[in-house]
Amino acid sequence: MNYFFLTALIAACFYGLFSLTRQLQMLQQNSYYPSRYTRWLRSNLPIFSTAAYFLISLLVFLKYYSLTAVFSIAFAAICAVNAVKVQKKSVKKLIFTARIKRLYACAFIIYIIPLGFFIFFKNTLFGNISASVLLLLAFISPITVYICRTLMSPVEKLISKHYVNDAKRILKEHNNLKVIGVTGSYGKTGVKFILNRILSEKYNTVCTPQSFNTPMGVVRTVRSALKPQTQIFICEMGAKNIGDIKEICDIVHPDYGIITSVGAQHLETFKSIDNVYKTKFELADAVKLKGGKTFVNADSAEIKARIKNGEYLLYGTAGNCDFYAENISYGRNGSEFDLNLGNEKIHLTSRLLGLHSIINITGAAALAYTLGVCVDDIKYAVASLKAYEHRLEMKQSIAGSLLIDDAYNANPEGSIEAVRVLGSFDGMKKVIITPGLIELGEKEYEYNYNLGLETAKKCDIIIFVGKNRSKPLQDAVNSTDFDKSHLFVAESFAESMKIYSEFADGNTVLLIENDLPDNYLN
Repeated sequence: MNYFFLTALIAACFYGLFSLTRQLQMLQQNSYYPSRYTRWLRSNLPIFSTAAYFLISLLVFLKYYSLTAVFSIAFAAICAVNAVKVQKKSVKKLIFTARIKRLYACAFIIYIIPLGFFIFFKNTLFGNISASVLLLLAFISPITVYICRTLMSPVEKLISKHYVNDAKRILKEHNNLKVIGVTGSYGKTGVKFILNRILSEKYNTVCTPQSFNTPMGVVRTVRSALKPQTQIFICEMGAKNIGDIKEICDIVHPDYGIITSVGAQHLETFKSIDNVYKTKFELADAVKLKGGKTFVNADSAEIKARIKNGEYLLYGTAGNCDFYAENISYGRNGSEFDLNLGNEKIHLTSRLLGLHSIINITGAAALAYTLGVCVDDIKYAVASLKAYEHRLEMKQSIAGSLLIDDAYNANPEGSIEAVRVLGSFDGMKKVIITPGLIELGEKEYEYNYNLGLETAKKCDIIIFVGKNRSKPLQDAVNSTDFDKSHLFVAESFAESMKIYSEFADGNTVLLIENDLPDNYLN
């Protein structure tokens, strides 16, 4: 046996495992869907790994085994260092969940099998073929990703089925538990947390944490957080395809529902806003089966255009709603407004910014009031609300400047509203950093162009992220009389903050709008 060649193959195994870090990171960010991962891969082909593979193969063909070992070890070391660097600078790092660990274990086995065959069938044609297969799988890691994803799919389905059945059992044992479903193209996470805060004044509540809004995220919450004393479970429900909301409803069987909005989100998978509407209202269908009530945001134009009078309880800012906010005003300390709750009107103050925050509070307060929470408790809970992480969250930034952090999950209406909030800071220098909006299908250019026009109206300094990604935004700003010397395009968020640091002072307010994960930035 040629031990130089064996050393090269072992180094190739390490190269493969390290290179999987980036590939599995992107698979995870694309919700483990092969089609979405493939879309990312088309514009991010592993050129270095492919070149390394052909170089190693050439050296093997020429029987330069000592050089093969040297280059394989060097490539493995470079890949290891690069994997660490990429994770450090990534906006959204690879999370080592149980599923990711299983994929790594599967990849390890896939590498070990041909290595074992090479050792066992040394100096034979089958042994050499096994070595060639190992080199291909190790250096062209996307192939390994597809193989592991396919092999582990039945296992993941069995694991998921077990967890889902266990969650259903737990929910069934909570005889008096009330389940509230919250969904919408945007606003659902905000409504969920506001509702949880208000209801906690009277009830023992549990809500899905952060943005746990997939079936397995809901199942995980049920299995880990529900206790015998829990009275209300607030369940955020996300969707990218028709049937996604129904899948969650079939697990939790909601008694009440809030539909926050219908809009141009995930149109690459939904294809049309009608499909978005149909999917979001799967929640209303499930609530109807339980004889419960569904609250819908009548300020959402797409909802208003599709619902019939009397079908649902309406909330918003129009006087014909069942529950509505009026006399709204904003300041550096937040917002204040009057809330009409049927027979009662109360004046509320909140540290939350933006019209959408007022509408979210209105919907949450309406449901809480329906469930018996008194107006004094609603007042107190709303006044104590804190801005949610990365959702128009005000913070101190560099050089004493003010930061409005709206980095999470931007949408067309919410982004425009965030820019208008920025514009309300009279007498201050207004700066925005944004890469624009994503997953809007054929309307993506249009919505980003409109966002660009709004930034040109409200901002003094504009910093876009991603030369290609932000092109619609650039086109919009360039079509106006905005001072082009105050328009910048950065390659990364780190670079955008360096640019911002040159302008920041105590009289500057910065809006960060939509901090995209790495698979979208280019």
